[in-house]
Amino acid sequence: MSSFPASWCTGRQGEFSALLLGALCVFSFAPFHIFPLSLLSLALLFPLWRTAATPRRAAWLGFLWGLGCFLGGVSWVYVSMHDVGGMPAALAAMATLLFCATLALFPALAGGLFGRWRCGSIQRDAWLAAAAWMLGEWLRGWVLSGFPWLSVGYSQSPPSPLSSYAAVLGVYGVGFIVAGIAAVAAFSWRAPAPATRRGIILIAAIFSVGYLLQQMSWTQPSGPPLTVSLVQGNIEQSTKWNRERLEDSLRTYARLVRQHPAQLIVLPETALPMFLEDVPKEYLQALTRDAPILTGVAVSVEHKGKPGPDGYANAAVALSGSAHTQTYTKSHLVPFGEYVPAGFSWFLGLMHVPMSDFTPGPAYQPPLELVGQRIAPNICYEDLFGEEIIRALPQATLLINLSNTAWFGDSLAQPQHLQIAQMRALETGRSMLRATNTGMTAAIGRDGRIIAALPAFTSAGLTVEVQGYTGMTPYARRGNLLALLIAVGALLPAWHRRRQQDALSELPAPLA
Repeated sequence: MSSFPASWCTGRQGEFSALLLGALCVFSFAPFHIFPLSLLSLALLFPLWRTAATPRRAAWLGFLWGLGCFLGGVSWVYVSMHDVGGMPAALAAMATLLFCATLALFPALAGGLFGRWRCGSIQRDAWLAAAAWMLGEWLRGWVLSGFPWLSVGYSQSPPSPLSSYAAVLGVYGVGFIVAGIAAVAAFSWRAPAPATRRGIILIAAIFSVGYLLQQMSWTQPSGPPLTVSLVQGNIEQSTKWNRERLEDSLRTYARLVRQHPAQLIVLPETALPMFLEDVPKEYLQALTRDAPILTGVAVSVEHKGKPGPDGYANAAVALSGSAHTQTYTKSHLVPFGEYVPAGFSWFLGLMHVPMSDFTPGPAYQPPLELVGQRIAPNICYEDLFGEEIIRALPQATLLINLSNTAWFGDSLAQPQHLQIAQMRALETGRSMLRATNTGMTAAIGRDGRIIAALPAFTSAGLTVEVQGYTGMTPYARRGNLLALLIAVGALLPAWHRRRQQDALSELPAPLA
């Protein structure tokens, strides 16, 4: 059992501790980047689970941890709904609380599994805690289209020495390692000396392997470097779709394109706030006079199999002159923002969301052939899903994200989203470029480190030299499979032991 004081682990104090530990974990993510705090947060949560009297109690403590983490870390949901979307404050606050409480169900599931299957062994319980935690995060990234924001693996972006595991195991595998280190440290603390030594050796070995993985080059340069200009228009969301301000938006992007020449120029999601076919051809000719353009814009498409362009898609379109050359259409749409789940049309009536019923694009779309590179675009929210990004590999040599984060104001969303993009670069061994409306526009190297970035809420361009890459990381080959197999391998013995214990408990007592 844990050697932590019982008063700290039980009762109201234990519940308050779990809530605070969840809030503490927020500071391990961007923009704070105190990455050891995620280790500390879980290392203090797991003893609460281990001393919980029942699985229900452990699940409740996991829920409170999740509530503290998500209320602190995704508070920008309120900003999006109220400050930008115009939803009444009370309703936006209730919706934010409900959303965060729903996300908190997944750490609750992890806590409940641990409470149900724990056995008292330091090693086995550490494996179980790490596996249950990873399973909860993986499910959160998949159930109901998924929302993997603030998965603890993201906190280990560079300079964390654990970031190198992303190329092998992905962000969920990194989360497994974080939880495993935290569990070993927590359960070995003040344990008998042999157990403590084993824990120290294991943790040291994990960090050593992480250092060795940093020396690996999973991918190789493809073609010569190229110059790319990433344009940040800084158009307010409240005016972006205002027809009276349309000319101002078009002039802003035309000016920034002229001021930042390059071999390829990238504009953010919905930079042109109109249908592509409605954009004046003379404007497109002027925009693409010196270099091809990759821009976010809405395009007309067939909707739900009906003939004719009666639907629309959120797209990244490659333009050269006035020609519409290649298109990528967003496939993973944002619930309530880009499509309306059944029965929730009333929700959008409370918000000012233009074009809120997009048609999704195909799951697989070939990379765009531009300036000697094969470019895989992804639009805003899509870069949260590593297994979807790797669909473009090995063909793609460069990743580009187009986002409009004006919906989230001056909040934690922008630096957190940039940190997520860092993990995609690590997983794929490719550079990731981000062109955003209000921030964070940046270039990220294949090692996950930020090469250059623009200040948020500025109208500017960022010109960088980037290298395309070919080859496959282990994660790009297998996706989340390896991490899931490790987690299942840790969970099955615990489940089997519990079944045996339950079977023995049902046997009749021996006669005296």
